Amino acid sequence: MTQQILVVDDDRQIARLVRAYLEQAGYQALVAYDGETAWRSLSHDRPDLVILDLMLPDRDGWSITRDMRGDRSLAHIPIIMLTARVEDTDKIVGLELGADDYIAKPFNPREVVARVRAVLRRAAVPATAPHVMAAGDVRLDLERHVVTVRGEAVDVTPTEFDLLRMLMEHPGHVLTRQDLIEKGLGYDYAGAERTVDSHIKNLRKKIETDPARPTYIQTVHGVGYRFQAEV
Repeated sequence: MTQQILVVDDDRQIARLVRAYLEQAGYQALVAYDGETAWRSLSHDRPDLVILDLMLPDRDGWSITRDMRGDRSLAHIPIIMLTARVEDTDKIVGLELGADDYIAKPFNPREVVARVRAVLRRAAVPATAPHVMAAGDVRLDLERHVVTVRGEAVDVTPTEFDLLRMLMEHPGHVLTRQDLIEKGLGYDYAGAERTVDSHIKNLRKKIETDPARPTYIQTVHGVGYRFQAEV
């Protein structure tokens, strides 16, 4: 089945350009030019991924991201943010709200297609035999793509899931940010190390009893992160 991508940008020229490249790559592309139209499309069409501009005339991308991650029926949909703003804080806020990736304008449309492929690949449910990794109160089900903590399912983004999988596959070993970028995110780009830090911060909020004193995902200063529990 053709995967469906929702492109949300009030710049019609950009939206149409991205749609053309996505369709050329074999995706079905929907377009919305404002936040309210985007929300109706999300609720009705349930796309496989959203490319979301932060600066919209009526309802900004941060608000939409926050509401998607708070809605159980939409929380699993990956989000790639588009932003013309260059401040790192804007990008980090979006990532901490639950976006999976960001692309700064101006951009190469081919890069957008590459990012879409990478994020969708991370979101795909593996077609392998059932496999569960468990450590303490945390369980990661690779087949169902579900994370549970103390028996309760927690909503994680595809990127958070993949980073947690990487860490749990190497318990006790330090993984550098570059390791996590290449093996977890699937590609490298400027600013990716801060992106990893934002995703790790989100994961801690979801799986740790006290994120300020993490039991599972520990920081190795100047190096990277370690999953400090037997899996």
